[in-house]
Amino acid sequence: MNMDTERTNSQMRKGILEYCILLIIEKNEVYVPDIIEKLKASNLIVVEGTLYPLVMRLKNSGYLSYQWKESTSGPPRKYYSITEAGKNLLADLDTMWTELSNTIESLKNNQTS
Repeated sequence: MNMDTERTNSQMRKGILEYCILLIIEKNEVYVPDIIEKLKASNLIVVEGTLYPLVMRLKNSGYLSYQWKESTSGPPRKYYSITEAGKNLLADLDTMWTELSNTIESLKNNQTS
């Protein structure tokens, strides 16, 4: 990849990261390292320093809530879950993603030489 492609790739990934976080948390309560693991398993590599501010922003905006749970291997852990507002945001993002994906596919399929 050239530098312009890498820069665009990075910007695109950052732009969809909150959406991906909500998709993961929608399924069940999660601990931030679990989110990182699921993102990495989906080939969306992210580091804690990038993820924590996004999770905090989603929480502070009322899209996520958390609760402390005891851990068998250390101090209590903060587990995040999605709120009703978060579910509404996720539904809006699903719609936007579908529209954007359809637009891109339409552009790709209607190229003229």
